[in-house]
Amino acid sequence: MKNNVLIECQNIELYFEKDKKHSLKVLDRINFTLHENEIVAILGKSGAGKSSFLRIAAGLLHPSYGSVLYKDKPVTKPLDNMSMVFQNFALLPWLNVVDNILFGSDALGISRKISEPKAHELIQKISLQGFEKAYVNELSGGMKQRVGFARALMVEPEILFLDEPFSSLDITTANTLRSDILNLWLNKQIPTKSMVLVTHSVEEAVMMADRVIIFDNHPGKIAYEHTLNIPRLRDKRSAEVLKHIDLLEQKLHSVNMGKKEDKVLTIQP
Repeated sequence: MKNNVLIECQNIELYFEKDKKHSLKVLDRINFTLHENEIVAILGKSGAGKSSFLRIAAGLLHPSYGSVLYKDKPVTKPLDNMSMVFQNFALLPWLNVVDNILFGSDALGISRKISEPKAHELIQKISLQGFEKAYVNELSGGMKQRVGFARALMVEPEILFLDEPFSSLDITTANTLRSDILNLWLNKQIPTKSMVLVTHSVEEAVMMADRVIIFDNHPGKIAYEHTLNIPRLRDKRSAEVLKHIDLLEQKLHSVNMGKKEDKVLTIQP
């Protein structure tokens, strides 16, 4: 594995067929790498192909052109040691919290003697204790997403793909859950090595990521890449964080307005 690269996407293009004679270009020549021990955030307008790209990187969607490598090997099917967390929770309402968390391992035929202790350990880490027997309709949005994260972590994923997992939560709940997940990762309480986060929030990207990529749209392509040289944990009120937020908001606005500037951006601390 070269330079600790987990995922490498090379010249990714994606087309969706509109009819027999016409197709829509969704992604255009995307080149991307994900290294061990980093979080990459992807920003961009709705329709820029961010979620489609996330699924391609995870092996859930095949690109029309280009290739995806996992540790230098071609990806031809969904990655075994990855999990994805979605915006809409994707929980099963007829199952309680524990059974929702165990759904994937049950489907794989893993004995509950093995999986249940792990589930209860995650319940403690994700702060779901006391809600083990609760059903989905009894949970707040924040608690539902905690269940979603716990279920994703049950398979001990090396990579977490996060598709706007905090966007449907109120600001306070989103900030708390984001901090909890980040702390688990920083303190190596979960086996996940790296994360890819799709978000519309510049602040969220700056608070979580080591690198931020801005997608242009029609078709989706990488317009800018920004490196965050800020120690963790980050204070969103600090001058350094606010400087990065302001710069990225300007760059995102420029991309959305169709302006072209320097492609790779770095602010030194």
